[in-house]
Amino acid sequence: MDKSSILGILFGLIAIGAGMVLKGVSPMAIVNPAALLIIFLGTIASVCIAFPMSTLKKVPKLLKIIFTEDKKRDAAEIIVTFEEWAETIRQEGILWLESKIDNVNDSFLASGLQLAVDGQTPDFIREVMLEKIDAMEERHQKGISIFTQAGTYAPTLGVLGAVIGLIAALSDLNDIEALGAAISAAFVATLLGIFSGYVLWHPFANKLKEKSEDDVRLKQIMIEGILSITNGESPRIIKDKLSSYLSSGELARLNQEDEYAAEETA
Repeated sequence: MDKSSILGILFGLIAIGAGMVLKGVSPMAIVNPAALLIIFLGTIASVCIAFPMSTLKKVPKLLKIIFTEDKKRDAAEIIVTFEEWAETIRQEGILWLESKIDNVNDSFLASGLQLAVDGQTPDFIREVMLEKIDAMEERHQKGISIFTQAGTYAPTLGVLGAVIGLIAALSDLNDIEALGAAISAAFVATLLGIFSGYVLWHPFANKLKEKSEDDVRLKQIMIEGILSITNGESPRIIKDKLSSYLSSGELARLNQEDEYAAEETA
């Protein structure tokens, strides 16, 4: 479970609820069937018009990605793996990798290792792997666009809902008290539109973008690692080269793992 997504939504609801209470408004005012229908069903309708069904079918999977913590190996672990492989390859040769390919869980990494074992040139390996990354980013961008567009449509639909509410409120000016309540209810749609657009849909799109960029970074590390062991570079050079992709926290973990491995060897 991705705790940041859950906490973000929770904090957003608390902020709106507490803010309404402090302003003297009952949080139950949000429970407006007409406004909820206009905003959420209207947003769904707009997204359905904007994207083909083949893209919309990915929404459940995208939501799972948003609310699920990545279980992939971290970058430091990948670098340690390449260090270990480089050490063995210097003794056994590149064909030794063939025995490891079936045990690699990442299909991208496995395909790159297979190209290396097959004797392809580093330039060819890089070109093929980068094309795969480009294709992956294009797929990810389609998913990100769904929530980006939803975040654009929702606030505008909020204005539409407010206009509809005002039309209903101003249709009868005889009851002043009822008129005030009707005008207040009309702006609930605007509140829901802005809230859903800027607290849900746009942040969802940004979360997918962040996870996509992290995935690309890991794959770039894999490419450089594959090319390094193909070129017969030493484990130390591979570590120094791939470490440039790491954050300070990841670099600290990598150094800790190296220290632990050294203690085990000693």
